[in-house]
Amino acid sequence: MPRIPIEDNFIDVLGKAQRGLHLTDAELAAKAGIKPAELVALQKGEIRDHPLRAVARALQLNPAALLSLARREWYPEQPRFPRGFAIFNSPYDGELTVNSYLAWDSKTKLAVAFDTGTDVTAMLDTIAAERLTLRSIFITHTHGDHIAELPRLACETKAEVWASEREPVDFPGAKTFAENAHFHAGELAIKTLFTWGHSPGQTTFFVTGLSWPLAIVGDSLFAASVGGSTEHYAAQLKNNRDKIFRLPADTVLACGHGPLTTLVQERRYNPFFAR
Repeated sequence: MPRIPIEDNFIDVLGKAQRGLHLTDAELAAKAGIKPAELVALQKGEIRDHPLRAVARALQLNPAALLSLARREWYPEQPRFPRGFAIFNSPYDGELTVNSYLAWDSKTKLAVAFDTGTDVTAMLDTIAAERLTLRSIFITHTHGDHIAELPRLACETKAEVWASEREPVDFPGAKTFAENAHFHAGELAIKTLFTWGHSPGQTTFFVTGLSWPLAIVGDSLFAASVGGSTEHYAAQLKNNRDKIFRLPADTVLACGHGPLTTLVQERRYNPFFAR
């Protein structure tokens, strides 16, 4: 599969943090102690060490991690799953892409899907090739790019559809779950964690029974970034810290956009959470 680009560049990260903190350009420049023109240059993509670090501190971002992202010095090392897990990357809105995932127990051939993206052809092909039975379709959140192919996947597999009680999906027969709900598919165990902020019911699914502990985080978290939130930014960051960043250290993070990453790497390279 082609290498999936990192979803956000440093300009995106600055913008998400500034909007989340509700700071005007003038307020941000003053808080960072830099000239307004220096902030404008950063927002246009100019990488200068002092202004970037100053703005990072003003936005409560890790300066070293932000500088590494700006210089494109890091791409997450990709964990390997010998069996039982697949990522599908489908296009939306021009050059952008969205992820969906499939996990299964190799012995019983029971499988679960997480989101659908905009095209489930490859997922259906994998289900057929591996002779899987898709038991459940779990929705991280109901934004259109994540559930565009829900009718097709549910119709062709007859799988149950599940979404958060905080954000039910508009689909006939869909069911809702509470936080800390537990599901099983053969040897796989799935636990729901509410990491809302980007959307009202944004959910992280913690999966065990594969080669690595796995967190399907949707748009709660991206490699070196987060999903945007202007109204619930503080809650989003707190939910991520309290729930995602307290998972086992070797947890793999499967994001709604961009490449796979890991908890260890995000603790070092994500400007929102690195310390």
